Amino acid sequence: MASTATPASLTNKSRVYLELEEKYNAHNYHPLPVVLERGSGVFVWDVDGKRYFDCLSGYSAVNQGHCHPRIIEALTEQASRLTLTSRAFHSNLLGEYGQYITHYFGYEKVLPMNTGVEAVETAIKLCRRWGYQVKGIPENQAKIIVCADNFHGRTSTVISFSTDAESNRQFGPYTPGFIIIPYNDSAALAKALQDPHVAGFLVEPIQGEAGVVVPSPGYLRQARDGCTQARVLFIGDEIQTGLGRTGRMLACDHEDVRPDILILGKALSGGVLPVSAVLSDDEIMLTIRPGEHGSTYGGNPLACKVAMTALQVLKDEKLTENAAVLGELFRQELDNLQSPYISLVRGKGLLNAIVIDHPKPDAAWDLCLALKDNGLLAKPTHGDKIRLAPPLVITRDQIHECIDILKESLKVLAL
Repeated sequence: MASTATPASLTNKSRVYLELEEKYNAHNYHPLPVVLERGSGVFVWDVDGKRYFDCLSGYSAVNQGHCHPRIIEALTEQASRLTLTSRAFHSNLLGEYGQYITHYFGYEKVLPMNTGVEAVETAIKLCRRWGYQVKGIPENQAKIIVCADNFHGRTSTVISFSTDAESNRQFGPYTPGFIIIPYNDSAALAKALQDPHVAGFLVEPIQGEAGVVVPSPGYLRQARDGCTQARVLFIGDEIQTGLGRTGRMLACDHEDVRPDILILGKALSGGVLPVSAVLSDDEIMLTIRPGEHGSTYGGNPLACKVAMTALQVLKDEKLTENAAVLGELFRQELDNLQSPYISLVRGKGLLNAIVIDHPKPDAAWDLCLALKDNGLLAKPTHGDKIRLAPPLVITRDQIHECIDILKESLKVLAL
């Protein structure tokens, strides 16, 4: 891991905030040494007033850009009227939201939740319940196929099928019921689907946390067809890849794949509060009855209003189309850098990553520090990979500015 020492270049103002975090907050993250206080569009500003391109977008939670005016207006208007009823009572917005989002994505029902991992947990429960009640799997024998190098969150159940030692080391005992196969391996999936106790296949259309790993063309379609033939639910985790990020509304849309269970989060609120959703049809969703699953904040009026606005912004401003066009430009310009320190450029739409090739173990971290100094924020993942995922409101000229910053910053790696 990179050094946790506070850089000498930090201002006294920034240093105060970092020291407060170090003293009073859990040490479960290793952020870049920058303290942000304001955001707008593709930019964020630190406490000293320095402006940066945000090329992480809150792990794709701010696809619509920071503090989008329409989303903030919806937030503040609803916040002054009604924020929470719990599901003990009805609200005037829950049904409206249900109608809006189910029509938007073409499903019969939605189960609203808050965080992404809550939605994943919900999908797991739905899949298992369907497996017992509809497919007829014997009680407590349902299995769900997952992929190596996945990232679906950090709850106890979800880390039970993680292959990342940092995620699950010394957090056992682990939840059973999962079959781990290699990602992008159709043969391994076909073999696993032969087990009659398999209820579902949970997959990221593109593995984001693993470093934007894009599967081979046809993989998702083969997986969808295999699940259909085996009577297994295809569960699409589109928390990071969905909502326009990859140049289609859903990454599964690139291969015309419709998940049986669709998981959404992050940009569903435009980054202003935790909102997630699980969508499926009646045969699956109605296996869960009153009292068998829930959330105090799930489907709250504030979240409903914000989510509808955030989804409408994606369509009205053609942000999906912008991601498709500018994503191609971004990857082309990254390739044109012809840096000896970039061994690979990969991605779809505006979900991209570069793989750093350098003998120094912390080279990617050092590059991100240089990018920060030059006005662009990005973060390494798994050591040598750097995600580059700006808000979808970015312009062509701003893409070129980001490339110029990358070109200048790469000089820090010169041997």
